[in-house]
Amino acid sequence: MYTFSSKLKTFSFVLMLVGALGIGYGFLTAPKTIQDVETILASESHEHGEAHTAHAVEKHDAKAEAEHKEHVEHVFHQLQNKPWAALYVACIFFMLIAMGALAFYAIQQVAQAGWSPVLFRVMQGVTSYLVPGSIIFFIILLLSGMHFNHLFAWMEEGITTKGSANYDHMIAAKSGYLNFPFWIVRAAVFIGGWNLYRYLSRKNCLAQDEATDNTFYKKNFKMSAAFLVFFIVSESIMSWDWIMSVDPHWFSTLFGWYVFASFFVSGITVIQMVTIYLKSKGYLENVNSSHIHDLSKFMFGISVFWTYLWFSQFMLIWYSNIPEEVTYFKTRIEHFNITFFGAFVLNFIFPILLLINTDFKRIFWIIVMAGIIILFGHYIDFFNMIMPATVGDQWFIGVPEIAAVLFFLGLFIFVVFSALTKAPLVPKRNPFIEESKHFHY
Repeated sequence: MYTFSSKLKTFSFVLMLVGALGIGYGFLTAPKTIQDVETILASESHEHGEAHTAHAVEKHDAKAEAEHKEHVEHVFHQLQNKPWAALYVACIFFMLIAMGALAFYAIQQVAQAGWSPVLFRVMQGVTSYLVPGSIIFFIILLLSGMHFNHLFAWMEEGITTKGSANYDHMIAAKSGYLNFPFWIVRAAVFIGGWNLYRYLSRKNCLAQDEATDNTFYKKNFKMSAAFLVFFIVSESIMSWDWIMSVDPHWFSTLFGWYVFASFFVSGITVIQMVTIYLKSKGYLENVNSSHIHDLSKFMFGISVFWTYLWFSQFMLIWYSNIPEEVTYFKTRIEHFNITFFGAFVLNFIFPILLLINTDFKRIFWIIVMAGIIILFGHYIDFFNMIMPATVGDQWFIGVPEIAAVLFFLGLFIFVVFSALTKAPLVPKRNPFIEESKHFHY
């Protein structure tokens, strides 16, 4: 049985505490009034040696005054969104890491893979974060619907009402799908379905340890097959609802696969990192270099798959140059140039250099370095998907962004390693356990 070390537990609590304080600081320092934004813009204009931003108002030019007022209000919403967006990106990223691990676990069950059963408890440990992670995420979705933030433009008051100052005919045309009651019900069904499968599959897996036949294993096989059908449908819709809809005027038919590749490789990477950590502490004696090598192959292969989707989505939209489509990438290249192309370097160039060599796929320190780069790179990828629409050119990686990552990282470590203490790290009666223990090539 695994024992959660006091040092690691303390470390997770410290991360959560520091993160919570930083998140609180982000909300406290966000502008509370339009006047606060006027002061910030005036200060920025002064620093850049530009004319005072209120100059247009002083000239009594009605048009200029209206434009200035609209700009200030837009910036006000962006700056108020900043701590919310930082919280949202970190929350969905860590939740989907657990989701990626759950999908990988279900695939192993359906494939009746002989190499992976010795890693099942690690996979189940990583997926345990789905429960608290999805609860926190669902609360954020509810708060968005209650107008505590402006993350989703299509939720604004009057945006689908003709005659309203906020009326948007494109969003109004999508209101049959993009409306809060239907949206939150979909979220509840998806999150509920994922957590139900996670709970039942782990329950069956533990029951199989004490069983005298393979009844529970067969139940898991059938349930995993059904879950994967539910997952692939819910994952696509989830990516439209929770990520793509922050840009309600833009859409991509490739987006569901793109998001899937990002969190799937992140989930596999975390499984690898936890496995290596446990091995270094003397656990998982049946896990050998061939298991590590296979997980590294998945890290490498899905990184290349993500790059294929990244390039395909970007190239087709950029080359076609349709204004309402290309604006998505134009915004990111102009205002998020470092993070947009940085994600490509982190998620493709570095994995290629570090993991293309067969021998490197078995060397712990190289794998850990590659894993850290991949996870950081895919956090930046989610950052690129959310921030341009919610924060715009007012972004920078500061206290709220770092604090949110620290809080959810601490919570993730605590939940995952606590779950690992609840059951033996090796499934006893899985039909393929002996094959897995002696897996070599």
